[in-house]
Order: sequence, then C-alpha cells, then structure tokens
Amino acid sequence: MRGLCVSVLLALVAGCTAVGPDYEPGAHPGLPSAWSEDAAAEASSQVDAWWQLFNDPVLSQLVERGARQNLGVEAAGLRIVQARAALGISDALLFPQQQQLDGNVSALYRNEDWFKSAGSSLDVGWEMDVWGKYARGIESSEASLYASIASYHDVLVSVSAEIARNYINYRTAEERMYLSRQNIAIQQRVVEMTQVQFDAGNVSELDVQQAKAQLFATQSTLPSLNIARLQARNAIAVLLGTIPQQIEPLLTAAAGRAVPDFEKRLGDVRRPGNAAAHYSQYSVIPVAPELSNTVDASVVMRRPDLQVAELQARAQSARIGLAEADLYPQFFLFGSVGVSQTVRSSNSFDLSDSVTATIGPGFSWNIFQYDRIRNRVRIEDALFQESLTNYNQRVLGAVQEVSNALEGYHNNVQKSQFDFGAVEAAIRAFNISFNQYNNGLVSYQRLLSTVETMTLREDAYAQTRGSIANQVVALYKAMGGGWESFRNQPVVNPETVKQMESRTNWGDYLQPQTLSGEDRSE
Repeated sequence: MRGLCVSVLLALVAGCTAVGPDYEPGAHPGLPSAWSEDAAAEASSQVDAWWQLFNDPVLSQLVERGARQNLGVEAAGLRIVQARAALGISDALLFPQQQQLDGNVSALYRNEDWFKSAGSSLDVGWEMDVWGKYARGIESSEASLYASIASYHDVLVSVSAEIARNYINYRTAEERMYLSRQNIAIQQRVVEMTQVQFDAGNVSELDVQQAKAQLFATQSTLPSLNIARLQARNAIAVLLGTIPQQIEPLLTAAAGRAVPDFEKRLGDVRRPGNAAAHYSQYSVIPVAPELSNTVDASVVMRRPDLQVAELQARAQSARIGLAEADLYPQFFLFGSVGVSQTVRSSNSFDLSDSVTATIGPGFSWNIFQYDRIRNRVRIEDALFQESLTNYNQRVLGAVQEVSNALEGYHNNVQKSQFDFGAVEAAIRAFNISFNQYNNGLVSYQRLLSTVETMTLREDAYAQTRGSIANQVVALYKAMGGGWESFRNQPVVNPETVKQMESRTNWGDYLQPQTLSGEDRSE
C-alpha cells in the first residue's frame, strides 16, 4: 500500500500541467499605411533624448533633473519594488505552503491534585501544483512586475514631456512680455508725440486720449502674461519635486540673450527685412527641430502605456487558469511530528514514549461548488477579453495622438509663415505711418491702427512659435520617447532606499536598483 501511494503521487507530480489558456495577444486595429516600418525613419530617429533636439541646455538640465527628482517617478519606482515582493510571494507557494511549529505548557488542577502538561509539534503541508495553479499565479505576478516597469517608463515619458511643455510655455510668456514691453515703449513715445502735437494745437484731445487708451490696454496684458509665466514656473517646480524659488535662478540665468532697449529695437524694425534677424537673435522660445511626415510604426508600438496594457492582459490571462484549477481535485502531502505528555506536578517530564508522527497523502475537491467556480472562471475570462479591448483602445489612442501632433506641427509651421509675413508687413506699415504722421501726411487714427496691428501680429507670431515647439513635444510623447535615456538610473532614490532598509529587512528586493537586466517590457 505504501509503495502504491508513492507511485501514484510520483505519477501525479510528473503529469503536472497548467490548466487554462496560454496567453496569445489579440490582433490590434492596425496602424496607418503611411507609417513606415523602417526604424531609421526621420521623424523618429532621435526619439531617445528628444529634448536635446531643441539645443537648449536649460531644457535638457530640467528634464534630466525631473527624471531624478520627480515624486511621481519615485512612486512608480516603489510600485516596482512592491511588484517584486508580490512575485516573491507567488514563488514561495511552490514550496510547502504550511510549515508550522507549535508548543504549549499548562497546569491542571483535578481531584485535589496538580498536573502539568507540555507538548510541541511540527506540521508540514504541501499542495502539489498538479494543475498549474501556482505556476499560473507566478505567471500573473511576473507579468504584473513587468507591467509596473513599463508603467515606470510611461511616467518618465509623461514627466519629460510635461517639463518641456511648461518650459516652452514659460519662455513663450516671457517673450510675449518682452514684446509687450517694447510695444509699450513705442506707444509711450506715440503718446508723448501726440501730447506735443496737442499742446501745439495741431491735434485734438481725442487723439491724446485714444493714444493713452491703447497704451493702457497694452499695459493691461502684462499681468496676465506674468500669471501664465509664473504658473508654468510653478508647474516645473512641482515636476522637479521642489519649490519655485529653487528653480527661478536657473530659469532667469537662462534668458542670457541680450534684450535690446527701445531705441535699438525701434532702429532695427525700421530697417526693411530686419525682422527675421531680430527674432533669431532675441527670441527666447526654444527653436523646434524640423519634422517630416514620416513616423516609425515600430517605435509607436513600443510606447510604454501600450506595453502596460498588453502585460496587464497577459497577467489576466494567467488568472483564468488560476481560477480553473479549483475545478479539479487538489492533492497534497502532509506530515506532523510532535510530543505531548501530562504528569503530576511533582514528577518530571519523560518524553521518550510520547513522540507521535504522521505522514501521508490527501486530497480535497470542491465537488458541490462547480457553479460558483465556473462563474468565477467566466468572470476572469471576461476580464481578459476586456483587457484586450482596452489594449486596442490604447493603440487607437496612440494613432490619434501621433496624428494630431504631426498635423498640428505642420499646420502651425504653415501658420507661422503667414504670421511672420503679417509681422513684417505690420512693422513696415508702422514705420511708414510713423514717418508720415511726423510729417503731417496721415491722420493719427492711421498711426494708431498700425501700432495696434503690429502689437497683435507680433504677439500672435510668438504664440505660434510656442505652439510649434509644443507640437514637437507632443509628437515625441505620443511616440513614447525619452525613457530609454534613464534606463540605468536607480528606480528608487538611494536616500529612500536607506530609509526603507532602516525600517525593514528588504533582503535583495531593493537590488538591483536599476532596470538593467530586468526589463522585459520591450
């Protein structure tokens, strides 16, 4: 009988199989046919460290600091640590699940006499993974671990893009303030000139008041623009995990391009065709790199959020087998060894003849709960199908984001050409009307109109150039670019690691601290 039991158990262990479906990715909705499969496509050739394409050292420094200091990135790194520990729990279930040591000592009073009792036992139980229940659990936990790594990458992508976007908004607001100040200087000179004309009796007070009204209207834009600038600065500070005062010196020192005074600028814009040189020399808005319509489809499909969605589907697929294993009998081995004895309080314990031991196989089977278990399997299967649907939704969202960014970029580039032409024409019109008004050849209303037009056109052109830069950022974010540059950085800040290790024995779960050698999410 003993030999038969051993033979049966060996046969069961040898025949272990994982029930439930093996993961098979569903077909995604497809990508636009115009997107290239060539990894050297121009639009995606520099997806890694794309912020360097702007040739702005401050932007690069901010992005790199954000990857190290952002609190959301650190939280994502801690979720990787949690997933590592969860995988460790799943791995441990392959070994005897019950390992328990018990002991007791007690005193008993009975029939006017005292007795003492002592006992100790070691119980071990091992449920054999005949149906792959625990193997599926490991598969699910492992997929969840790699999903947490892909999620960490996704946070890096978002943080880098948000830092760049807010930096561009900061510089755009800064430039619009600069243009407003220069136009305010021009309008102040117009007011002074009109006042002189009024004092000489050459114009009515209406001209003076109209000049002042336009001056005040332009001045009123400065507080709003400064609000936008400060909001962008504050957003950058949060993304860097610090306070605004810590980054203000860096942002201020970065505007190192000389800002001309009113007389120099007025002299510049009066010279025909000089507007282009003026903007290239004095603009603080990061210059966006040129892009083509070519998109590398393989890069888009490596977006971290798509990896997260697929790995979550893989983890859910394994949970189907985890639930299905409960439909079948569970086989286990158990064993116990212990001692127990009760003697009079005046006697000594003699445990030589009180040793007990048991060992043997067993099984359990939920034979009257099939409907409950079947419905649980159905729920897990429906959740898996939902995760595949979510993945397809993410793919379509990626296509939308890339298409929007590309189309937004090219249309804004085209708009900037028209805006620049309008700026040149407005400056030329102002120069002409300024000279003609001084010579009494045109009315003040004509001069006022050209000043207002020049102010609006310059502001619109600055906004368009900021939009172009932001569309480039949106494109590289939509392609999931930027996380590769930080592959070797610690996923948890070393100072945080020290704090955690001072509280808890982490073993090697905080090592390796980087993703090198562990990242299978590609």
